[in-house]
Amino acid sequence: MRDVYRATGRKFIIIIDEWDCLFREYQEKTDAQREYLDFLRNWLKDQKYIALAYMTGILPIKKYGQHSALNMFTEYSMTDPGELAPFFGFTEAEVFDLCKNYRLPFEEVKAWYDGYYLYDQTNDEYVSIYSPKSVVDALRHNYLANYWNKTETYEALKIYIQMDYDGLKEAVVTMLAGGSVEIDTRSFTNDMTTFSKRDDILTLLIHLGYLSFDSRSSSVSIPNKEVSDEYTTSIDVIGWNEVIKQINNSKKLLHSLWDMDADAVARSIDEAHNEVSILQYTGRSGDGGTYPPFSSENALSYIINLAFFTAREYYNIIRELPSGKGFADICFVPRKKFADKPAILIELKWDKSVEGALAQIKSRQYAGALADHKANLLLVGINYDKKEKTHKCEIERYIDC
Repeated sequence: MRDVYRATGRKFIIIIDEWDCLFREYQEKTDAQREYLDFLRNWLKDQKYIALAYMTGILPIKKYGQHSALNMFTEYSMTDPGELAPFFGFTEAEVFDLCKNYRLPFEEVKAWYDGYYLYDQTNDEYVSIYSPKSVVDALRHNYLANYWNKTETYEALKIYIQMDYDGLKEAVVTMLAGGSVEIDTRSFTNDMTTFSKRDDILTLLIHLGYLSFDSRSSSVSIPNKEVSDEYTTSIDVIGWNEVIKQINNSKKLLHSLWDMDADAVARSIDEAHNEVSILQYTGRSGDGGTYPPFSSENALSYIINLAFFTAREYYNIIRELPSGKGFADICFVPRKKFADKPAILIELKWDKSVEGALAQIKSRQYAGALADHKANLLLVGINYDKKEKTHKCEIERYIDC
């Protein structure tokens, strides 16, 4: 290349796809990885014959000590996408147009493949990014399904979420229940073997696409239905029996709710609380971890979300929805495909009363947020009694006065 440059005066553009293949497929061969990084540095860095080097892959550039062997690159990643954020996948506007052209229901595509929110520095805004391969496969086959497990990273999820790091299992269950978890991404060394704590595992899962990272709150969550299905499959395989049991029971619970069987709903939530020991109402993390505890009130909402796991098949579930004179705790809004299902407003109470919960829904006019669903709307009050250690539930059909 140097000789060609001397002879012609023309520089080279280098394009490398899957530059990190060595780190993913030969994870234990650290000597080979160092040699590879040294090779890339000697070949590309400060060489007059290089006009541009462009590399793509899953992992950010490997860190060695305080410095990187390839510190001449400007790097864009899932945790710091910079001005390239809109190009990491399909944007929402692009998916909307594609759905119109291919006659797929946009709302269902959104539930399946959306959920990655990246900060776009150029426009100073967060953009909603859709999984590109999955969207393409759904359009090609004209069918919404889980296309994720056809990728090579699937086995990694099972391996990593069962690693014995303090607070990891709690974090995964919390996210399965619809919550988010704060993390610190700074200690991640950008490989698939060097971990010192829970947050290193979670950071890797961001780069593998199994978690969505919100830089505003430095928190992670499970992005969409497709990826959530991968988690449930994985935890079934690795034997988190108490969690899988509640996910399987959630279908029966949802039907009890539709039938307005308040006693059955309360019993099912009791069972979920008693079975899933990680999400206990203790004010501390269930495994005694050193990470910041979640409150008993948050644990209650996570239990409710986990207990109603199947509801995501039919509803967009919104927590803390602004409505009337406050915020409704949990709203189940039917997607267009399931317009025959009732909309549901849930108010949670901690050691108070279900009557008070229903009264609050009415007095604060929470139903206003679901004006299009008032003809088929259920109001649900759920309270946890600390003394009796049981949940109580009341369900009413909304009557528009």
